[in-house]
Amino acid sequence: MNARGDIGQARPRWLGRSLARVEDRRLVTGAGAYVDDHLPDGCLHLEFVRSPYPHGRLGPLALEEARAAEGVVAVFSAADLGKLGQSAVNIVVPGMSPRPLRLLAGEAVEAAGQAVAAVVATSRAAARDAAALVAFDVEPLAITPPRQGAERVAADWTLGDVKDAFSRAALVVEATVEHALVAPSALEPRAALADWNDGALTAWLSTQSPYRAREDLARVLGLSMAQVRVIAPDVGGAFGGKSSIYPEDLMVAWAARKLARPVKWCATRGEDLIAATHGRGARTEGALALDADGRLLGLKARLAFPLGHWMPYSAAIPVRNAGRILPGPYRLDAVAVSLKASDGNHAGVGIYRGAGRPEAAMLMERLMDEAARRLSIDPLEIRRRNLIGPADFPWSMPAGDKLDSGDYPALLERMTRLSDYQALRAACERRRASGQVVGLGLALYVEPCGQGWESASVSLCRDGKVQVATGASAQGQGRQTAFSQIVADALDLDPARIEVRHGDTADLPGGIGALASRSTAIGGSAVLRACEGLRAQIVDAGGERLNCAAADVALSSEGLSVAGSKGVGWRDFAHHVGGEAGDPAEPVLTSQVIYHADNEAWSSGCCLAMVVIDPESGRLEFEKLAWVDDAGTVVNPLLVRGQLVGGMAQGVGEAMMERIVYDEDGQLVTGSLMDYAVPRATDMPLVDIDKLETPSPVNALGAKGVGEAGCIGIPAAIANAVGDALAARGAALPQMPFTSEKLWCALHEAETRRDRSEQK
Repeated sequence: MNARGDIGQARPRWLGRSLARVEDRRLVTGAGAYVDDHLPDGCLHLEFVRSPYPHGRLGPLALEEARAAEGVVAVFSAADLGKLGQSAVNIVVPGMSPRPLRLLAGEAVEAAGQAVAAVVATSRAAARDAAALVAFDVEPLAITPPRQGAERVAADWTLGDVKDAFSRAALVVEATVEHALVAPSALEPRAALADWNDGALTAWLSTQSPYRAREDLARVLGLSMAQVRVIAPDVGGAFGGKSSIYPEDLMVAWAARKLARPVKWCATRGEDLIAATHGRGARTEGALALDADGRLLGLKARLAFPLGHWMPYSAAIPVRNAGRILPGPYRLDAVAVSLKASDGNHAGVGIYRGAGRPEAAMLMERLMDEAARRLSIDPLEIRRRNLIGPADFPWSMPAGDKLDSGDYPALLERMTRLSDYQALRAACERRRASGQVVGLGLALYVEPCGQGWESASVSLCRDGKVQVATGASAQGQGRQTAFSQIVADALDLDPARIEVRHGDTADLPGGIGALASRSTAIGGSAVLRACEGLRAQIVDAGGERLNCAAADVALSSEGLSVAGSKGVGWRDFAHHVGGEAGDPAEPVLTSQVIYHADNEAWSSGCCLAMVVIDPESGRLEFEKLAWVDDAGTVVNPLLVRGQLVGGMAQGVGEAMMERIVYDEDGQLVTGSLMDYAVPRATDMPLVDIDKLETPSPVNALGAKGVGEAGCIGIPAAIANAVGDALAARGAALPQMPFTSEKLWCALHEAETRRDRSEQK
């Protein structure tokens, strides 16, 4: 018998099939159950009183009128909270100084939108009305803008002799990139519901990481882990913005325990824009040294990231990722990276789809295009000359990480064929000669896909079906579909026989959740290993049931058999193992594992964008978008495409329109979707997508991440296409987002300079 238990019979393989998502019918027909859909008997509603001031000493709160309002049960301030524990912050950079959250502002407020009081009432409307009655004064203090506050994260690392590399260079090019702060903008805003009953807390949270939330609830509220259960029901998107516990989540739980009643809070869109974590916001600077043939000699990079007035669990991940990813897929022997992250009087900044990967790719790809332009080498050719080759893996990065597998030259070659690159380049030159503002941009990227462990259990139930529990949660990725395919492939079952559960800390003793593009690579590998354990149990029990050696037992969608025998069906076998009586959904055999990945898997890809800019209006249009991605073993191509296109939408948003803006007084200017521009369907370009599959050797499934790729490669390709178009007119590339106003100004400033030069 081989590793999968085959004895020569043909069977279907489910991995690699584009199966439709099993989740969708329930969700699109209104049968989804989100946090706000849950309303326990006697549930109270909580609303926050938020500071309109960005920084200052908080005076006494006038709470009496709110407490006397109709329907109000309680009004709480920081003085009521007593001694609490601290939320966790992941110390991923040695020496970093964490700044944990506070449930409510105490002596000072540190950002506009920070909560200063919480009102609990019998209805949401009553709580909201009473919150408006709370009065307070704030003595203003100086405002610190993003990246200009106290330095809380700092690190430097060097590979090789950077000084010598730059001294030998025939050319040194530089680039500076300003990333605007952006908002995750999930369809479902944040929400929390908590109930304290019989000395235990149950919390329903819209979260990516229910197990981490359980730990924080226990730590902050002084409870044991056994006293806390967290349930993440249907979650309407997250994008990193729901990866960590929030002050509001903890306040709801504290109030439920204090009042011994269920308490619920649901954010408005405005609350999410002003008080949820933002992403990006970095300033990155780089200098690249090359020889006369365009070979890379050395890289210097300085990365500065914002943190805000508090630090979520993964606050330092973006700056660490950006630093450790450089120089991306390129061979370089001399690299110096300096990174820092600083606080300020604005919303906290956390991981946002990509989390440092887009910042590293953008800086490196801007430098590569600038070098190609200065050396008069085709941008594709300068990349080809410097790529890490497939024989070089595993490849050591300057920060000590190892690229596990890939074929970057093949990515570039496949992109050349997919896009007909040479024809596009020739078309650009012809059209420029006729006066059009047109540009072509390339970008290569690598994407680390999470480290560590994940848990899973797989059970055979009395009714012959298989029940799966995973520590990897879901927010729209199609987790149930993908994991059912992994199980079906491992156990020779029809996916329809498989139920996948996630998001409830009662299912498993521990887990990590869905973030860092890790869920399929690590969570899927955990499911696969659990299947292997269950398969071994089934085969052993089947040998006993069929009166033969276990090595002769085969599994199929119908059940168990021996060569030349009909065998026994799944349900009959389950009854044999567990007995006839009992709940049909009761497990009779279970395999539970905690799977540790050997290392980190690294995805990669190549993106191409062709754009044309109207010089009269600055309006940009996409004429071509092509993309080749390598996500290792692909479980479901349909789900992969959905993740790629979804990430692309956010990548286009960052490049073209999205931007959180604070004015000089620390007030949020983009406080609604009237002011913060989220891409619409009509803003999305068509895209040609192809794939390369180089399985990862560092996890059981061979999978790599895919969910963040669109935010990594697409913005850099767009930036290079816009830069190519503007450079042909002698115009400088503005900072993102590339709005029509910025592009019009860049073109007309260049035209003005040309006119003045001609007049001289």
